[in-house]
Amino acid sequence: MNRSEMLAEVRGERRAWDLVVIGGGATGLGIAVDSAVRGYRTLLLEQADFAKGTSSRSTKLVHGGVRYLQQGNVSLVFEALRERGLLIRNAPHLVKDLGFVVPNYDWWEGPFYGIGLKVYDMLAGRLGLGPSRLLSREETLERLPTLEPDGLRGGVIYYDAQFDDARLAIALARTAARAGGVLLNYARVERLIKKDGFICGLAVHDLENDEEIEVRARVVVNATGVFTDEVRRMDEPGAGRMIEPSQGVHLVLGPSFQPTDNAIMVPHTSDKRVLFAVPWNGRVVVGTTDTPVDDIALEPRARQDEIDYLLEHAARYLRRDPSPSDVLSVFAGLRPLVRAGDGRSTASISRDHSLFTSESGLVTITGGKWTTYRKMAQDTVDHAALVGGLEERPCRTETLELHGFWADPVNGPWSAYGSEATDLEQLAAERPELREPLHPDLPHRFAEVVWAARHEMARTVDDMLARRTRSLLLDARASIQAAPAVASLLATELGRDQAWADAQAASFTELARGYLLED
Repeated sequence: MNRSEMLAEVRGERRAWDLVVIGGGATGLGIAVDSAVRGYRTLLLEQADFAKGTSSRSTKLVHGGVRYLQQGNVSLVFEALRERGLLIRNAPHLVKDLGFVVPNYDWWEGPFYGIGLKVYDMLAGRLGLGPSRLLSREETLERLPTLEPDGLRGGVIYYDAQFDDARLAIALARTAARAGGVLLNYARVERLIKKDGFICGLAVHDLENDEEIEVRARVVVNATGVFTDEVRRMDEPGAGRMIEPSQGVHLVLGPSFQPTDNAIMVPHTSDKRVLFAVPWNGRVVVGTTDTPVDDIALEPRARQDEIDYLLEHAARYLRRDPSPSDVLSVFAGLRPLVRAGDGRSTASISRDHSLFTSESGLVTITGGKWTTYRKMAQDTVDHAALVGGLEERPCRTETLELHGFWADPVNGPWSAYGSEATDLEQLAAERPELREPLHPDLPHRFAEVVWAARHEMARTVDDMLARRTRSLLLDARASIQAAPAVASLLATELGRDQAWADAQAASFTELARGYLLED
């Protein structure tokens, strides 16, 4: 996947694309895969980097949603559990099952959650990951040795799945490209072009070359998440507000806060959120909040009250209370929830996805969550094909193996690359210096920088340290210290000079400071 080659295809194309997707997050990338695999001529345009926004800032879980079951949304849970099973089959190098323990401190919690999770098992059916069961107090502490023991009666264990959101996004991008799709990051849509009142194309600003390109399209899909309304107003300047954004914040702690391979799940906190403490890449991710926000940004920032909330609730359930100095990184993401009445309690808004078509033919897909991205894409492409008058073709993604698929587990430093692990190992063998870690406190290596520049369209140090690797989320201070060396190597691969590298390192350092708590 090479940006220069992709850009050349866009510049040289004179025919109308069958389907143009605006937005390179989970939803847009899923649509691009589905469309390209059906054989439609597909173009995806992303204003920043793939998964730059919400799609790289999740709790890293592929799940049915225990909270949605509590809310009575059985259909959403059923759909999500089915999609969870399909994703584990189609991307085993990026998705794995994980045990979740619900600690019980009141007498009624064991039977109450035990029965509810048996319903969860039943809904998963043949795609289930293992049966839930009650745990004694001793078994609970064996699985969660850092759990607060005072008042603990026991627990319930059930199974869901964990993944790396940004790495899955890159796998989707490469799957779409493999199927003939064209994808461009740093390509911002400036306006929609209409003929006789119907959308027939777009004006695109290539930010890297400061160039405007016009493309023609039979149908355009707006899959821009929290920026949905911004694109809708390109089509209809007076369009009302559809999105009610909600901010979710996560804290990343060291492994001593949960040293085993089990996650803590608290089904009901004071603001009716589910609280997770999830082991991930040798760290522990604690989240999340659900805070209504008005400001929409590519780099949302955690509020102090959200940080205090997570530290307070983590302290209730952990033997050792985490302090701000224990936080390695803090990150925030915005959920594109569809407005429901005049309420401001985003925790109660459904995570179902919604499809809309404007009078001029703009297809908008919004809502949903990572787990159901494939079904969202299927519904969207089915609908867009009708709007654009495309030849009817069946969806083929239920059994589609995603890029990097490898049935046998891959261990070692390149495990997230699946079938390409041998290629990275060969690269490191040819250039032994690339086997060195980016930083002593980070699990990633310099070979990944070279690989991402050559094959994954990484264009900046932020791309490299925040999404091609997860360095920024794993340890913000270590990533800042690694930035100059990463910038120099990336500059060599992209044909840039040292001044560019210095500017990149400085820019990333400023960005990464927002992931640190104040001393």
